[in-house]
Amino acid sequence: MNTPESWDGDPQVQALLTAMKAALPSLVELIARVDDHWGAEDGIYRYYHHSYKVFRLQDLTTEIVEALQAIAPGRSLNPKFVEIVRHGTGKTFSIEDNRRWSEVTRPIVEAFFHARFFLQMAVRYGHDLGYAPRSMPSGWALLLHLYGLR
Repeated sequence: MNTPESWDGDPQVQALLTAMKAALPSLVELIARVDDHWGAEDGIYRYYHHSYKVFRLQDLTTEIVEALQAIAPGRSLNPKFVEIVRHGTGKTFSIEDNRRWSEVTRPIVEAFFHARFFLQMAVRYGHDLGYAPRSMPSGWALLLHLYGLR
């Protein structure tokens, strides 16, 4: 783990890490639910099985986004991420969706995967980092992009 002496950067970045560490217990609980059988495993199976139940991934995606936003409530999340989430949430199944399955449901899966990945990075770096490093691992740099700090 890096030490306070190794950090001399932006105080907003350190504040983000501090908030991430404070949220870590709830983030760990959330990633456990996201990664359990009825989360990612069943949701992705439903995509390949052509089951309307893939639409349930939207609830997990929204929950993840809310948890990530709660880490830095005053900051806007990355516009690219917000766009991916917007295209992959707020959908209601209709029987016509079966004719355009991939077109309709892939954005749901894509949004889930992006949100889940950011959650995984928040858990990893919230746990592993003591202070924001000068030389950044890619996942930490990606989190800074999510919060508009890079």
